[in-house]
Amino acid sequence: MADQPLYERDPAAWQAHLAEGNARQARKRVAADVIIRNQADELLLVDPAYKPDWDLPGGMAEANEPPHETAKRELAEELGLELQVGQLLCIDCVSAHGPWDDSLVFVFDGGTLSQQETTILRPRDEELREARFCPHDETQRLLRPYVWRRAQRALEALDTGSTHYLIDGYAWAERRLDQNP
Repeated sequence: MADQPLYERDPAAWQAHLAEGNARQARKRVAADVIIRNQADELLLVDPAYKPDWDLPGGMAEANEPPHETAKRELAEELGLELQVGQLLCIDCVSAHGPWDDSLVFVFDGGTLSQQETTILRPRDEELREARFCPHDETQRLLRPYVWRRAQRALEALDTGSTHYLIDGYAWAERRLDQNP
């Protein structure tokens, strides 16, 4: 019996061991963004009231919530959109910056909205000041540089069908150690 693994020999001790490991291991914040386009191939951007920068629609995951469910929930809560979230376009590892720890951002395809859907689109809660479709040059001006790089890679993934792994918006193989988010 001594040669049996702990999980077989003493299930309660095994559960305690797992709980201790879970309490000690690092946690990552997780967010999910969505690339949504209109008929003119402009990107939907949102202007959050709680920060100075425009952003892609989406938000932070709740405890034990899968990223694709985060994306669906955030779209429904903030914009009243009931969309099927499509393929995963990229995962961006965002480095710690300021008071924020690092995080993982999953970016999904939200498809192209019809003209009718775009005309009724508006923020549905106090977290957003505005939501609007922007051409790519305006999108580049409104988004933080690493979010713009992330959006570009996500758009590239739509064309190629490949999912990208990013660090601060850069393809991980291209990122230099002296680059900041």
